[in-house]
Amino acid sequence: MPGEGFEGREAFGGFGPPRGGPFGHGFAGHGARRGGPHGRRGGRARRGDVRASLLALLKERPMHGYEMIAEITERTGGAWRPSPGSIYPNLQLLEEEGLITAEEVGGKRLVSLTEAGRAEAEAGPAEPWAEAGREADWEAVQEVGQALAAVGQAVQQVMRTGTEAQRAKGLAVLTEARKKLYLILAEDD
Repeated sequence: MPGEGFEGREAFGGFGPPRGGPFGHGFAGHGARRGGPHGRRGGRARRGDVRASLLALLKERPMHGYEMIAEITERTGGAWRPSPGSIYPNLQLLEEEGLITAEEVGGKRLVSLTEAGRAEAEAGPAEPWAEAGREADWEAVQEVGQALAAVGQAVQQVMRTGTEAQRAKGLAVLTEARKKLYLILAEDD
């Protein structure tokens, strides 16, 4: 798994990849694509509670960090994919609070709940990730994506083949559309 078994993990209290990641720029490398050919898929929906989610997962069994990311992603149907930058600092805090322990197993940091951690996990929500993405209307998201793609194609056509005056009008339409979209948010429903 990426990030597991790299030296220099002490920047994360022993959790995760070294600062700069395995590719030298952030966790996934500069410009790295996630979620397929069009970038991150589904990862920007409503967020869940990382801390509560980690504790709830660890009630089931010991896991390593990337396994927790995969479990949360799977359990939210891809609506929430927490980043290593949110998982590993939370694991470090949980360890400092004495709620988890970690041991090296097969080159990976396997995390388990302590008795105090189990008590806190039992007191917390059973599935804190359940709210993540629940409010997203994925059909509407697809419609917006299709509309944006169509607008993008029209913009490209105007910019490539239009006269200078037509390009200026096209830019004015885009600027006005942006303003109108923000005005929608300012309206009282």
